[in-house]
Amino acid sequence: MRTRRIAAPAAAALCLSLLAGCGGGDDSADGTVTLEFLSLAWQKESVDANKALVKQWNDTHAHVKVKYVQGSWDNVHDQLLTSFEGGEAPDIFHDDASDLTDFANGGYLADLTPYLPASLRKDIPRASWDTTTYQHATYGVPFLQEPRVLIANTKLLKQSGVRVPTAAHPWSWDEFEAASRRLTRDTDHDGTPERYGVAWSMKEPVSQSVNLSLSTGGQIFYKDEDGKNEIRYDAADSAVAQLINRQVNKDRTAPKTGLGMSGSDTLPGFFAGRYAMLPLNFSYRQQVQQQAPKGFDWTVLPMPSDAGGLAQGTAPQTLSVSQDSRHKQAATDFIAFLTQARNQVRLARGDWLLPTSTQALKDPALTTDTYGWRTGADIATALRPSPVLGVRGYAEWKDKVATPAYQEYYNGAFGIDELRSRLATDGNRILDRYQR
Repeated sequence: MRTRRIAAPAAAALCLSLLAGCGGGDDSADGTVTLEFLSLAWQKESVDANKALVKQWNDTHAHVKVKYVQGSWDNVHDQLLTSFEGGEAPDIFHDDASDLTDFANGGYLADLTPYLPASLRKDIPRASWDTTTYQHATYGVPFLQEPRVLIANTKLLKQSGVRVPTAAHPWSWDEFEAASRRLTRDTDHDGTPERYGVAWSMKEPVSQSVNLSLSTGGQIFYKDEDGKNEIRYDAADSAVAQLINRQVNKDRTAPKTGLGMSGSDTLPGFFAGRYAMLPLNFSYRQQVQQQAPKGFDWTVLPMPSDAGGLAQGTAPQTLSVSQDSRHKQAATDFIAFLTQARNQVRLARGDWLLPTSTQALKDPALTTDTYGWRTGADIATALRPSPVLGVRGYAEWKDKVATPAYQEYYNGAFGIDELRSRLATDGNRILDRYQR
C-alpha cells in the first residue's frame, strides 16, 4: 500500500491546479453529461491505455462524455479529502482500497451496489469485492492487484540444487529457510557472507509483515465477540516476522543492511549476485527487466506457504464514485466499461500488475511464462483482502506503533515478547479510541 500524506494547504493548492477546481461532471445545454475521471496511472503504457479507453468511450457515447484528469499517487489522499470537503470532487476517481474506509466513514463515497451490472459482479471474485465492501455497502470496484513474489537468480538456483517451487507445489516456509541457507556463501567463514540467500527490504515493514501472516494462518487484525476490531499477535500471526528476524540475526542468510532498503535499493546487489532472492511486489518485475545486465537470467517464484496456503493480503487499486456526483449511474457505467475483462488486461499489462477479473486472468498475455506473468496469474485466486482494510485507526497504529516496533525487532533490539506487547497491547489502545 502506498503512503500519501501532505500538509492540507499544499493539498488544497494541488487540488486547485491539478483538477482545475476539482469540479464534478457538468451538463451542457443539449443534455450531454461530462464526467471527470481522476486517474492515477503514471507509467506511459498505463496512461496511454487509460486515455485510449476514455477516447473509445467518448467515441461511442453521444450523451455521456468523460474528461480525463491526471492525478498522482504522491498526494491523492489529501487531494481527494480537500475536494470532498469543498464539494468539488471528481465524479470518478482512482485510488486503492486502503483509503476507502475513512472516506466511506466521512460520507464521501457513493454506494455502488444499486448501479453495478451483474456481469461485473460475477467476473470479479468475492474476495476482491470484500476489499471494497464496508458495512454492507460497496464503495469501489477493485480492478488491479499486486501480490508479493520471490524474484530469484536462476543461475544460482540451479547451482544450489534446491527444488524450484511452483504455485502448484510452493515451498513451505521451512523449505524457504533451508533454500536460503543453501544459497548463502561465506567462503572465508568470517560471519559476513559474500552472498546472501535472500534480502528482505524492510524500509516500510508493516504491510508486508501483516499481509504475509495470512500464509501461516494468522492475520493480526481480528474481530472480538462484539464485532470490534482487535489486534492479536499469537504464534501464527508472528511466524513470518520471527523467520525474518532469525534469518537476519541468527542464520545470517539475509543482510541486516536490507532492513533499511526499499525494494529498488536491493536490485543492484541482486544483479551483482550478492543476493540470490528478493521478496518484492509483483510490479518490480518491470524494473528487473529494464535494469538487469545483459544475459542476467531471473525467474519469478510464489511466496512460501504453510497453514494458510498461498494466501496473502492485498489492497487492490480501485475505482469509486463521489457521493456528490449527480450522475452516479453514468459514472458507474463508465467504471464497468473500464473494468471489462479485455480492458483490465490492457491496464494490468501497462502497470505490470494483475487484474481482478476472472476472465482477464485467462488471457494468453497474462498466462505466458515470460517475465513471470503465469506465476502471478496462478496465485491470483489465493489473494485475500489485507487484514487492515476496514480497520479505523490502522494508519495511526502503523505510523506510531508498528513501523518503529518492527524496525527495532528486525534489527535485533528486542525479542518477540516485546514486539507482541507493542503491537497488540499498545495497538489496541489506539483501536479502542476509534471504536468508542
